[in-house]
Formats: sequence, structure tokens, C-alpha cells
Amino acid sequence: MADLFFSIAIISSILLLPLLLHLLFKNPNPNPNSNPPSPPGLPLIGHLHLLKPPLHRALAHLSDLHGPILLLRFGSRRVLHVSSYSAAEECFTVNDITFANRPRLLAGKHLGYNYQSLSVSSYGPHWRNLRRLATVEVLSTYRIISSSDVRSDEALFLVKDLLRDYSGPGFHRTELSPKLFGLAYNVIMRMIANKRFYGDADESSSEAAKEFKEIVKQTGSIIAASNPADFFPVVRWLGFGGYEKRLKRLRKRRDKFFQGLIDEHRMKKKEVNGSGDGEGSPAERSTVIDLLLSMQEDEPEYFTDFLIMGFIAQLLVAGTDTSSITMEWAMSLLLNNPETLNKLKEELDTNIKPGSLIKEEDLSKLPYLEAVITETLRMHPPTPLLLPHESSQDCTVGGFHVPKGTMLLVNAWKIHKDAELWEEPEKFKPERFLNSKSKKRWKTMAFGLGRRQCPGESLGMRVVALVVGILVQCFEWKPVGDEGMDMNEGAGVSIRRAKPLEVVYKPRGTISSHLFQL
Repeated sequence: MADLFFSIAIISSILLLPLLLHLLFKNPNPNPNSNPPSPPGLPLIGHLHLLKPPLHRALAHLSDLHGPILLLRFGSRRVLHVSSYSAAEECFTVNDITFANRPRLLAGKHLGYNYQSLSVSSYGPHWRNLRRLATVEVLSTYRIISSSDVRSDEALFLVKDLLRDYSGPGFHRTELSPKLFGLAYNVIMRMIANKRFYGDADESSSEAAKEFKEIVKQTGSIIAASNPADFFPVVRWLGFGGYEKRLKRLRKRRDKFFQGLIDEHRMKKKEVNGSGDGEGSPAERSTVIDLLLSMQEDEPEYFTDFLIMGFIAQLLVAGTDTSSITMEWAMSLLLNNPETLNKLKEELDTNIKPGSLIKEEDLSKLPYLEAVITETLRMHPPTPLLLPHESSQDCTVGGFHVPKGTMLLVNAWKIHKDAELWEEPEKFKPERFLNSKSKKRWKTMAFGLGRRQCPGESLGMRVVALVVGILVQCFEWKPVGDEGMDMNEGAGVSIRRAKPLEVVYKPRGTISSHLFQL
């Protein structure tokens, strides 16, 4: 009998769902501004049937058909899709506070510590505290400069790795993707906990390294997966697909790992304080965990271990995939554009002392390298759809009425390809960013816009420019075969290449022989 009542309840819910959706999306307070245009949708699912991977291209196609400001429905969620620079700018200037919230998605609940992490928390005092912590403390100019040795070390490790693999003479084949991926994670983990988990160092083969790599793999898999429960509450209620269970298991496993790092640093801190030898080595004093533990001593009720774990997770997610993906696309674009590659070589050879390797302090002397990275971000933003926002009240965008509770998706990829903004938008032209006026006028938005713009932009640009610069400085590069690089995109939230980056290389003749002794 209980099963019968349960079945009747489910069937009734499904039958009543169209009426509930109608009431939900009906505007109770008529507004003089009309709603944005909307393509025809289907009952229950709305416009989800129109979304084929990759999502940013499917949405761009809808914009081509119906306009740059669209009102869509993803199941029970109302979604505003914006694909023009003027509309995006309006969202993040005039309506910046209105769109400062994040939609509450399941991943944010379980991996964002009940929506308390920086990227998923609602706009308010807690978010402002975390933002201040990120910009003033963890990612301040001083701390980024003071950690430059970490990034130089990892770039040098990459050069050593490639030289060890090189069998010569002539060109040698290699897969760059895993090397760049590991470098990006090592940079962030050394900043967080002074540990390397990828490469040939002893730590990279430890049990901790194996566990960390498995957590990274699972995190990437679950973030890339679609989750119907975010758009159909009934799916979550019934537990279909097991998505929430996977999130809970990953959260538990990740918490255990992060707690181990925190406890290790807390113990070292106690040992140092007890010995009277000062505050530990410069490497230990500079880690993010030690900084946050020091703050925990002053405000233990606010700076809990969970807050620290959330901050660690945020740095890892935001600072790794985006960097490694951008490095892959930059190298791919350079190999497909040999004239641009030669111009970059000339700039490096002219401005870097012969026999020396590029360092971060040299980047200010390399405007063409910066232009190459910026143009790469324009053509292949690693997150083509900016992280979703949500309106906290009714507002107007482009003359259209946008109700409270609408999820905002800004299609950065589409805006970066707008022919009204960019001359020859499909062409790789770093020169477009060498003119300062042009640079100020047409900004790329790979790092977002407004008050929720990524605070790690400076760090990300430094990592990518340094690594791409040192690869071009030290080696000659060519595509595998005569057909050039395959530039197809893979699926997922962050857009990697469809195939791993395979290339052939050999050491450049301009690099002194002492590099082979590294």
C-alpha cells in the first residue's frame, strides 16, 4: 500500500509540474520592459534539448538565431544568456551587485562547504571577507612576487624533464599535456603546502601523491559531468543517477586529505614554536596553510579548518586547469602560426641575456609574449562560459526585464569572436594587443568581469607567460606530421583540446650547452 501511495504521489507531481512551472515563470508584477526573446521550448525540459556539446557553441548558435540576450529555461531554472560585450558590461557595472550572487548548485553545496567557499558563496559579509583574504593576503602582489622562485623552479623542472627525454639528434616526439598539467598543480600545491606531487621528485611517488592525483582525477570527472538534479528537483529527491552520492564521497575523501595537510603544518608550527628557533624556514612561512593557521589563532571561530579546506580547494580548482589549458592552446596556436612563433623567438633572444633562462622579472620586457597569451585567452578562453551568476532582484539588461532568481550565463567565447569588436576574429593576431588604446578598449573576459572577477588573474598570467616563454626560448617545436595542429575542442566545462598535445622538439642552438648538465 505504501508503494502505491508513493507511485500516486510521483505521478501527481509529474502531472502538476507544468502548472507549477507556469506559475513559477509567470511574472506577478507586470513590468513596462518586455522579457528577452526566447526560442520555442518543450514542456518540463524547456530548452535543454537544444543544448549539444560543446555548450558554449550551442548557446552561440541560439544567439545567432534569436539575438545576444536570450531568456532560456533549463528544466525548472530560468536562465539569461548574454553574448554581447555591451550586455555583459551592463550586467557587471550597472547591475553588478544584482548579479553578484551564485546559483545554488549541488556541487557548490558539497564541494563548496555548504556554499561557503569563495567562488560559490552568496554576496555579503562572508564573501567580502573571503575576497579580501584572497586579494590582500593570499594573492597580493607581494606574496605573488615572493613566490616567484616556486614558478621558476617548476619551469626549470619542465626543461630538465624535456632534456632528459630528448634522445637526439633531430626532433624528438613528446606529449606535453600531462607535463603542463603536472606543472600547474605543483605550482599551486607548493604555494599551498610546499609539496610537489607530479614529476620525478621523491614526493611524487609517495602514497600522499597517489591519493592527491586520484582526488584530482575524480574532481575533474565529477565537475565535467552534467547534473540533472540542478534543473529537476524531483531527480534529486529520488536520487536518480547517484550524482549527489558521488559528490559526498569525493568531499569525504578530499576533506581527509586536506585535513592531513593542515594537521601536518599545525604540528610543525608547534614544534618550531616550542623549540624557540623562530618561525620556520622561508618556504614554510610562505605557504597558504601556514598563513591561514596564523589567522586561525587570532579568530578560531571564523577561520575553522573547514574554511581553510575550502580555500585550499578553491585555489586548486581555479589555479590549475585554467593555466594548463591555456598553455596547451598557446603552444598549439604558435605551432600553427610559425611567423608568430619566430617573432616571439626574436623578442626573447633580444631581451634575455644569452645563456640565461627567462624569469618572471623579465616579463615586463616582453610585450609580444604577453600579447600571445592574451590572444590565446581571447581565442580559447579555458572557461568559455563564465561561472554562473544569479539575480538577487528584478533588473533590466539591454532594455529587457530580468526577474529575480534568474541564472546568468555570459558567453565569453562568443563575445571574443564578435566581428564587431575584433578585426578578423578567427585569426590568431597577437599584434592586436600591442596597441595600448586597443588593449584598454577591448578587454578579454577570460577571468570574468565585475566584483566577482577572478582574483588570481595576475598569478595565472605569470605562470602561463613564464612557461610558454621558457619553452620557446629553450626548444625548437614542430607539429607531428605535415597537417598542422588539430585544434578541435573537447567536452566539459573547461575546454581542453580534444586530443592531448603531441609535438616534436629539439633543443635550440642558441641555448648554451650547460643546460644539458642540469
